Amino acid sequence: MDEAMRRFAVLRPHLEEGVSLVAAARAAGVAVRTAQRWLSRYRADGLDGLRRQSRSDQSRRKLPDALVALIEGLALRKPRVPCAAIHRRIAAIAEARDWAVPSYSTVHSIIRALDPAMVTLALDGAAAYRDRFELIHRHRASAPNALWQADHTMLDILIRDANGSAVRPWLTAIMDDHSRAIAGYLVFPGAPSALQTSLALRQAIWRKQNPDWPICGIPEVLYVDHGSDFTSGHLDQAAAALRIRLIHSAVARPQGRGKIERFFGTLNTELLPELPGHVVGGKPVTHPRLSLSDLDAVIGPWITGIYNARSHSATGVSPVTSWRADGWLPQMPDSLEDLDLLLVMVAKPRMVRRDGVHFEGLRFVSPILAPYVGESVTVRYDPRDLGEVGVFHKNRFLCRAISPEHAHETVTLKEIQTARAAHRRALRQQINERVSVVAEYLSDRPPREKTDPAPRQRGAPKLRTYRTDD
Repeated sequence: MDEAMRRFAVLRPHLEEGVSLVAAARAAGVAVRTAQRWLSRYRADGLDGLRRQSRSDQSRRKLPDALVALIEGLALRKPRVPCAAIHRRIAAIAEARDWAVPSYSTVHSIIRALDPAMVTLALDGAAAYRDRFELIHRHRASAPNALWQADHTMLDILIRDANGSAVRPWLTAIMDDHSRAIAGYLVFPGAPSALQTSLALRQAIWRKQNPDWPICGIPEVLYVDHGSDFTSGHLDQAAAALRIRLIHSAVARPQGRGKIERFFGTLNTELLPELPGHVVGGKPVTHPRLSLSDLDAVIGPWITGIYNARSHSATGVSPVTSWRADGWLPQMPDSLEDLDLLLVMVAKPRMVRRDGVHFEGLRFVSPILAPYVGESVTVRYDPRDLGEVGVFHKNRFLCRAISPEHAHETVTLKEIQTARAAHRRALRQQINERVSVVAEYLSDRPPREKTDPAPRQRGAPKLRTYRTDD
């Protein structure tokens, strides 16, 4: 409220009670002449007449338009320049052109009057402008299983791997967009891959043994980012076979993935601080003691018993209640074996030889392969167990071929790759040993005599003499 309006509010009751203007002005603490002016304004325009009148040239600057444009241009140039540096530069230009030198406050007010969105776009780039000023659309799927989101995050905790080393695990989560329910997850060490995504999606689609975790079924749409695992041919083939529409978010555009990012934030801030090995600022607060299975045994019950069961602030009900809705039947695969063939088992083309199918350094045999010697087949395998593979001929399942050497063992792809690397290291060591022997024999040759130049003396500079010198 303006000062005039505040004081007139004190003056007005005295006037309405019949007190003289002089006495009312004295009671309000203003001059009689001021009280008369206020009274005339009030009678003419009401309370609006008492408002402080702004100057007609208040928004008009006396600086040349070219100088104002120059100040704005300097403020929008990269790299960002402090206002004091802009003022010094403008003062020098104004003196050179006989313009009135603006004060620092004038330059500062011109810069502050610039549109913040324009300043952000000019100095911080399109990404910062998009995240701060672009209009976003908050979308929610119309029904359960209409849209699922999948994403990864590195957890803020250290665990012990199989070798006893401290490592930070990753988490892949599958979320139903409509209900915010977590349909599946996977905790694993190492970088995310198409296999990890497939295993999490396998758990999300198939029925769980836990009755408190009813989320299952084939989604209509799977929304993912542009990670290499999400853009792999394996996931594309599995999505096509399951009739899932795979949608990738725009590159470097986080909009639309905020729901699953919020889940990751809740997990990292609510559950993990209570566990040993919790990481803050890149360093563990407590000594890591949990194994991968221990961590999985904690995250699973937290998702099913707490996160999916409690009321969500965005929907007002628990994710499980929202997913169940009014009762409906999700679309399911025919069997878990069919789902494994699509998601978990990777397809590779091979040729049937006389002694079987060779793959990853192993030999797989089956009597059913006898009529197909010389034929091209497709081998589908589970990277977690290479003891047997599925063999398909022209998209028709033939048999399950086993490796006779490992019929009673579980051989993983990682174990084979590790064995290969160890064999290469052993061969490299043998090569180095043989090369070192040759080097010893070559070292017995008498060295060639070399005439080393006389060492140059350092210290005093070399003086040149001329004939004209005395």
